[in-house]
Formats: sequence, structure tokens, C-alpha cells
Amino acid sequence: MKVLVLYDYPPSPGGLATQGDLLYRGLLEMGIDAHAVHFESAQEKEWYYRWFEPNVVVGVGYWGHTPQLVLHPQRYGVQPVPWLVADGYIANYQEVLNVLPLILVTSNWVKEMYVRDGISGDKIEVLPVGCDTDAFIPFSKDDPKIVAVRESLGISPDQIMILTIGGDAASKGAQEVMQALSIIDFKAPDWKYVCKVWPQPRTVIQNVTDLEMATHLGIDKNVTYATNTISRNFMPYLIGACDIYAAPSRLEGFGMPQVEAGACEKPVIGIKAMGMLDTLIHGETAFLASVAQKIVVGEVMLGSESGFEERHKVTFREPRTVDYRASIQDIAAYLMLLMNDAALREKLGRAGRERVVSNFDYRVVARRFVEIIGDKLGIK
Repeated sequence: MKVLVLYDYPPSPGGLATQGDLLYRGLLEMGIDAHAVHFESAQEKEWYYRWFEPNVVVGVGYWGHTPQLVLHPQRYGVQPVPWLVADGYIANYQEVLNVLPLILVTSNWVKEMYVRDGISGDKIEVLPVGCDTDAFIPFSKDDPKIVAVRESLGISPDQIMILTIGGDAASKGAQEVMQALSIIDFKAPDWKYVCKVWPQPRTVIQNVTDLEMATHLGIDKNVTYATNTISRNFMPYLIGACDIYAAPSRLEGFGMPQVEAGACEKPVIGIKAMGMLDTLIHGETAFLASVAQKIVVGEVMLGSESGFEERHKVTFREPRTVDYRASIQDIAAYLMLLMNDAALREKLGRAGRERVVSNFDYRVVARRFVEIIGDKLGIK
């Protein structure tokens, strides 16, 4: 089997790049003849098609990347297999995707979204995102690297550190977490809430809104927003420094940081919806807050990034759920449980790591990929 992997290569610290890079690493470690190339590099992709002659081209992205992941390899007679996430609504490329023999998606919820929006479900297989369980491991609180992280964030050894990581924090449920923390503030042990976000224009605007909320709630002195650019090498130590990983995301097709937190033996607070139903087990590896609200829209505006002219309006026959909000009361209750019970944090953390190692280790995912390609496409 010869596999060409299309993703953001060389990998940036983002989720899609990490998803592709871990599959690529896993394939190489299995002895599969594989190469990686940036999904937008038309000339370099063509170069690989001509001399490498891959049996399959697997491309990581979302449905809007169909031209780069599917149409481009098809022009050169190469079999594409997109490995896709969802962003709440699949607005285009149904005809192109429906003629493919195989589509990979990151969770059962993502599969439901594609089927709901017109993609045939009989060709969709769920392949979870891999996790590097050699890097994301449990650390001692006395580890100098963990101590250094907490010191750099101004967190004392006796404080409970709650962490959320994302491109922005609000989409990961940070506003709901802050509202929950304001409810339990005076009853809870001494705590600090850290939101690690990616520096970008939309994040700057969102950070201002989030911090205004923290001020309004009266918890701003306990909330820290870290906006530095960091590498994947730092991520295990950042997660290892926290006591609770809280991300009841508003939209989540898989939830890579939640899985990485589990690999670090950290208890997770998520939402009982979307990709987290695949990755987390309520009461065993995590606490999943119930859905308090579904954000429903009747139309959306799309543009060239989705294969349309600018400001193209799509009106739904039936309104679509595009976002979720977790129960603030549930988050508050679960935070109180975990903040007051170190043994419970350890119990959920240990169970979380066992589940991640068994189901989401990048080598497990690579083996499953090879099995699916063999079963569905007959390529060995």
C-alpha cells in the first residue's frame, strides 16, 4: 500500500495538522510506504502523483476543502479518501462526495451531520483522531517542567488550576465555565481558570468579550487568558499542569484536547453531545454536562471558501442546529465535585488514560486506517 497524506504539512500546532501528522507517523511506523504533502500545494501534489503513484490519497480537512482533497487527485487518476470534520452544516460538494467509494469522518456525530446534509451514509466510516500517548502522559506535580508552567501562569501549588484550550475559548465553552465558576466561587477551594487561545484577529476580539464577562461576573482576578504562540512540544506540559480540563464545547466533531487531557490523566468536563459522546464516558473518564440550549438557524451566508460566490445565501427547509450550550448548573456541580475530591480526579484521570491508550493512540488509528482501506477499497 502506498499512501499520500494531504494536510497542513509541515505541521502547524493546529488540530487538523496534528490529525494528519499523527496518521502519517503511524503509517510510517507500521512500515507503510507513505509520504506527506501540504494539501494546497498543487505542484508538489502532482509531483507525488507522477513518481510515487500512490494507491490512495487521504486528505485531512472539512467539506470546504473538497477541491484540494478530492477534485485535485481525481484529475490525475488517483483515488482520494477524504478524512473530514464538520462545522455544523455541509453546504456544498454533495454530488462530488457521493460518488466516492469511501469517506472517513472523525466521529459518529460528524457522520450524522454528513448524512443529514445529503451524503450517503453507507460509504462513511468513522476513524477517530490519533493521540501521541508517549508525549501526553501523566506528570508528577513536582516535575520541574510542570512547576515552571504553573509559576509562569502565576498559579501557586495549592491552587486548583482549571484549563481550556482552543483557537478561541468561547467556542470551547469558556463562557459557560466562567458562569459556573461565578456560582461556586465562594464555596470552592482556591482556584485559577486558564484559557489558552491562539493569537489571531478574531480571537483578540473574542478575548475582550470573554474578559468583560469575567469582570461582570466578578471573577476576573482568577481568570487568565494566555495568547502566546506555542508548539506541540509544550502542550503536554500545559495540560499536565492543570487539575481539571474543562471544555464543554459549543461545536466539537471530535475533541482532541479533551482526549489529550485524558492521556495526561486529567479529569475532563465536557458536554453530552457531538464528538464527545465517542471520546468520553460520563462518570467514568469525564463528566458531561447536559445540553441546555441548541442554537438553531434558518439560513446561512456562504462564500468562495465553500465553493459559492460571495454572500451566497442558503435557506434551510427545516432549521438546523449549528451550536450547543452546556448546562451551567451541571458544570458548576461537576466542578465542585472535582475541586473538592482529589481521589475522584485521580480515578477519572486513570480511567481516561486507559481509554485513550486503547482507542485513540495514533498507532491504533493508523492500523484501523489500513484495515478500512483494505476492507472497503481492496488495497493491501
